[in-house]
Amino acid sequence: MVKALILVDLQNDFFEGGVLGVPESNSIIPVINGILNLFSIVVFTKDWHPEGHISFASSHKGKKEFDFIKIDGLVQILWPEHCIQNSFGSRIHDRVRIRKDAIFITKGSDKYVDSYSGFYDNYKKHSTGLGDLLKMKNVTDTYICGLATDYCVKYTAFDSVEYNFNTWLIIDASKAVNITSGDFDKAICEMKSKKIKIISSKELSRQPNI
Repeated sequence: MVKALILVDLQNDFFEGGVLGVPESNSIIPVINGILNLFSIVVFTKDWHPEGHISFASSHKGKKEFDFIKIDGLVQILWPEHCIQNSFGSRIHDRVRIRKDAIFITKGSDKYVDSYSGFYDNYKKHSTGLGDLLKMKNVTDTYICGLATDYCVKYTAFDSVEYNFNTWLIIDASKAVNITSGDFDKAICEMKSKKIKIISSKELSRQPNI
């Protein structure tokens, strides 16, 4: 059994004080730092948007942040400008420990397509290469956490299942945006319905052969 830890979007803009800061997000940093050495494979995903990205409210005249619109048949939420390539906000938070052997996957770099998942863009037209990389390393199980539970973490977990990995959500190492009340609970229910298993960091540390 080969297990990989996928750390989703641990970037400055998503932590408390960032332009799209997730509530209580700083609390997951010590949890994540405490589990890094439990895995032989560690992957960081990063939002990596160009200026004027289609997901930004500022790119749509007359629209405001957190409006919902449709683009080519897909619902798109409009976000504040965030994780612009090479900006301070796009960097991994400096309190997050980064292993020397960590793998980095960028997403959302196409100006006209958003990408929540660490595996594909939202239209499933272009792969980030993460799935093939994990298959090459004979990964059987993925353990996913980060920001935010109800968006990028959730969709990364969904696509992990599609790659036939046994998929786990590390619940206390993830936080939700909760734009709409109940989004966190809904995300957990959706993940459970796809056979994604929920685990805490304490339970994780007791698992053998990670």
